Amino acid sequence: MSIRYLKKYAALEGVVGVDDAEALAQWLSQQARPAVHMGQCEHLHGAVLQVLLALAPKVTVPPPDALLAGVLAAA
Repeated sequence: MSIRYLKKYAALEGVVGVDDAEALAQWLSQQARPAVHMGQCEHLHGAVLQVLLALAPKVTVPPPDALLAGVLAAA
C-alpha cells in the first residue's frame, strides 16, 4: 500500500493505486477531521482522486504535481 494511516492524517506516498481507493474512503469517512498529506505522492489513480474530491479532506501538504495540486485546491 502507498498510504500510511496516522493519527491526524493519511500520508499518500509514491504511486497510489486503485487498490487503495476503498480503504482510503473508509478511513476518511470515519475521521472527525479528515486530512491527507500528499508531499511524497508521485502518481494518483483516478479512483483515489474521485475519493478525495468526493470526501474533500483537508490537504495539509499538496502533491508536487502542480496540475493535481490545482485540481485539489479548486475542489
